[in-house]
Formats: sequence, structure tokens, C-alpha cells
Amino acid sequence: MRNIYILNFKLLIFLIFVLNSCGIYKPVDVRDTPINADERIAKNIEDGKGIQIFNKDDFGVGSFSEFNPLWRASLDTLDFMILSSADYGGGIIITDWYSENNDKESIKITVRFHSNEIRADGLDVIIHNKVCEINKNCKVSKVEGKLNDEIKVAILKKAMTYDKKFQERAKKLRKKKRPKNPVEK
Repeated sequence: MRNIYILNFKLLIFLIFVLNSCGIYKPVDVRDTPINADERIAKNIEDGKGIQIFNKDDFGVGSFSEFNPLWRASLDTLDFMILSSADYGGGIIITDWYSENNDKESIKITVRFHSNEIRADGLDVIIHNKVCEINKNCKVSKVEGKLNDEIKVAILKKAMTYDKKFQERAKKLRKKKRPKNPVEK
């Protein structure tokens, strides 16, 4: 009998710990929450709060290329180069060696993702330069310079644009899906 009480007590402590660490309780400021139930429901729907089960959104949430604007912006920025490898799960894009008109010199660009967030430390751009002599004796070196930063800034700017468009479109569709009279009286 005592073992059951101990087991129940341990289970209770475990559940309190797990549920508390999940972030279920989130304190809110009463001044930011509308008093009227209809307004509160409309605000929650507009903010995207609530539970939707088995609902496919029309605006493509979860679609591969649109959901991660940083990944999409990187691919669009490097679209003039042939990709050697692109691994979304591993967070890396590697281009093939690229040369415009010079057969002796070419570059390879690698983009490494550290985060899905659009921020400067969320990705690294690494450029390698390959210089080959006549008998195919090639030397590869890592390039540090302005080009790395320019590519990184171009990716971040494009990602911000994609994210802003995505958020606007999602907000419009949430407004369109909002019921006219959410609470019947």
C-alpha cells in the first residue's frame, strides 16, 4: 500500500515538472487582452493561436521551400551556380567549381546553416579558390574577404523579404478564415 503512495507521489512530481517545463502556462498582461469574448477570439485567430487538427493551410505552411526563408533565399542567391550538394537536414549547400571565362581559376561556395532564424550568425559563407597551372597542378585555398560578407548580406536581405511576404500572406488567410460571428449568443 505504501508503494502505491510513493509511486503516485513520484508520478505527480514528474507530471508537474513535465507540464511546467512545456511552457503551458504563459503569463499575459490583462491590459493587452480584450475584455469582449468576440474581440478576444478574433485577436487569437488573427495571431494564429489555437488548435487546428488535420487542417491543411492554403498558404503552404510546412511546404519545404516556403517554410524556411533562409534556405530558400540561399538557393535563390546561388542560382547562377551549379549545386554540387544541398542537404536541408544537414544544413549545408555546396556549389560546384565555378568560373566565368578563366579556365585556370574557379571558386566554390559553401553555405552552412547554424539556425533557421534569420540572423547574421545563423549561417556561414565559405569560399574556396582553385588556381590550376597548365599541367593540372591545382592549389585550393580558402578566401576571406568582402565577397563572403556580400553573399551573406544578400542571402539575409532576401530571406527577410521572403519572411515578410510569408507572414503577410498567412495573416491575410487567417483573417479570411475568421468566422463572422465566432461566438453565438
